[in-house]
Parts: sequence; structure tokens; C-alpha cells
Amino acid sequence: MPRYPQIDCLRGLAILGILLLNIVSFGLPAAAYLNPAWQGTPSPATTLLWAVLDLFAELKFLSLLGLLFGAGIIFQLPRGLSWIRHRLAWLVLFGLLHGLLLWEGDILLAWGATGLAVYRIIAASDDNENLLRTGVLFYLAGVGLLVGYALISGHTPGSDWLPQPAEIATERAIKLAGGWLAIQNRLAQFDGRLIALVTQYGWELAGLMLIGAALTRKGWMLGQRTPAHYRGCYRILLPLGIIITGIGTYLQYATGWAFRWSGFWLQIPRELGSPLLALGYIALLHAHWQRLSTWKITASLIRVGRMALSNYLLQTLVCTFIFSVMGYFMQLTRLQLLAVVPLVWLVNLVFSSFWLRSFRQGPLESAWRWLTRWTTRS
Repeated sequence: MPRYPQIDCLRGLAILGILLLNIVSFGLPAAAYLNPAWQGTPSPATTLLWAVLDLFAELKFLSLLGLLFGAGIIFQLPRGLSWIRHRLAWLVLFGLLHGLLLWEGDILLAWGATGLAVYRIIAASDDNENLLRTGVLFYLAGVGLLVGYALISGHTPGSDWLPQPAEIATERAIKLAGGWLAIQNRLAQFDGRLIALVTQYGWELAGLMLIGAALTRKGWMLGQRTPAHYRGCYRILLPLGIIITGIGTYLQYATGWAFRWSGFWLQIPRELGSPLLALGYIALLHAHWQRLSTWKITASLIRVGRMALSNYLLQTLVCTFIFSVMGYFMQLTRLQLLAVVPLVWLVNLVFSSFWLRSFRQGPLESAWRWLTRWTTRS
């Protein structure tokens, strides 16, 4: 199967980019992820940092990964549907183990389960335009379901938005204790995450996968258009995505992150704008690939992208060690947490560079491929 350096670079960028948001989940209570006012009005520096990340990173890199996942299904089609089914089933198992044993913020289970739901749609479709339209409709259906949540939700925030001191203390104790206590806590959250996947988020994720698959078949994801075409795309997509997302970002700030508005309603502009920005990032890279491909940092991103699964789980191991084992959970501010991110990135970059000097794939990528081959032939 041929490798596409642009795709690997985008995948590496996405894997590193999601840590900008995930670091909050590792280092602060769960409520801090979406609500910077979980402990009261944040400082101006914290507010500015939140706004920048909300505008350019929150959900953008996850959307990028969703599009790339759809591209990955296209790349795997020559191996047959049985291969894809087994491959995705193993990803579900990886995600289940990751989510229960290490970190409740796992995305692998959701990616694998959603992939199992859509891979036959991708394989059976011989009309790229129809596949693209279906993906857009799936995504908008997910946004519509978020509107439904907003309509039926109450105005009183729960612990997942505005936790009480006792709840914060309990979460901190669980994070630092680890072991069976932490596993039990993650297991207790599992039903809620699965329900959210089925009733809302999974629709958006499925839409992104279908869109990514359609754009890959059309050659757009692979950089097979002219630089001028991609320049035209990002000059439309990026401003439009920023405007739509920025409306929600500003209104959340203006309403003081009140749960009545920010809990659901003001998440909707971000949900609508993020795919546009993700596509804009892709177009930006393709438009300037001839120059970017000569940069050393691009080569490093390509290596990270070739080992995306290994690097994603490596981030969990490093951050779990820092915040749970070493005890830095709730010891750093949001700004200080951001300073930790480049250190974890450095681990990803160095590990990828050294590993790929001796091996063609990352360790987990190799294991994933071997397990898929083993069960497919069984």
C-alpha cells in the first residue's frame, strides 16, 4: 500500500494538536475541559488562552483525524472488507483497554465503533458526490441532535460543568490513587460516553469519515489539485470557519460561560465551524506543500503521523506519569499546562525518529497489523 507523505504529515499534526486540549483533561478536573470558569471567573490570561484554543484547536484536530480516518478506510479497501472489519474490531478493543486501564478520554473505541458502522457504506458507494452529501447530512444530523439536547436540558449545571469542592476532591483522589479505584470510576462513566456516541457524537464522526473518504477518492485529500485551487479553498474555508466558531467563542465569554447557554447552545457554532477549519488546514498544507516538504519539521511530522497510534498512546503514558504518578494533577494552571505540551511533543518526535530508523512501522501499528492478519486468516 503506497504512503502519502501529505497524509502522514496531516496525521502527525493532528496527533500533536489534540494534546493542546487533552492536556487539560490530564491535568485538571473533567469540568475544566469545556468550562474555563469551573472555579469562578478566569484570569484575563486564561481567558485569552482558552479563546485562542477554542477558536483554532478545540474539535479542529479531532475533525481532522475523523477526515483522515475516512481516508484510511479507502487505503485499506484493496485488502478486502474482512480485513477492514477485523482491523476496526481490534481498534475497538485497544480503545476499550486504553479507556478503562489508562485514561477516560480515549477516542479509539469511538473511532473503531463508528468505522464499523460506516465502512460498508464507503465500500459500496460508487458515487463520490453522493458519498460526500451523505457525510454532510450525517454530520448535520449530529449537530441537530445537539440542538435536541439543548432543548431538553435543564438550566442547572451538573458536576461535569460546575463541580462542587467535594466532587473536585474526590476526582483528585481518584486521579492520584490510580489502580482499581480509577478503573471503577472509568467504568462508571462508560455508559454515558457510549450513549453520547450513539445519540449524538457518533453521527458527526461518521459524517467526517464519509466526507474524508469521498474527498480521498476525488483526490482532494491527497493533494491532486493545483496549488491555486487549494489556495482558493483555504481562503474561503478558514475565514468562514473562524467567523462561525468565533461567534460561539465570543458569546460564551460574554455570557460568563453560563451553563444555560454554553452547556449546549453555544457549542453548536464550534461544531459547525470546526470541519471547515479542518478542511482549511488540509488545503493550506496542500497549497504550500512544495515548500513545506523541504522543511525538517515537516519530515518530523511525517514520522509522527506514520506512528499515529503509538504516539497517541505514548502521550497517555507520559501524561499519566506526570499528573497521576508524579502527583501534578491540579497543581498547574491552564497556562502552565500548555508549557508541558512541547515537552510531550518532544518525546513523540524523538521516539518516532529513533524507532523508524530501525523499523518500518510503530510498535502498536505492527501489532495491530499482525493481529488483523491473524484473525482474518483464522
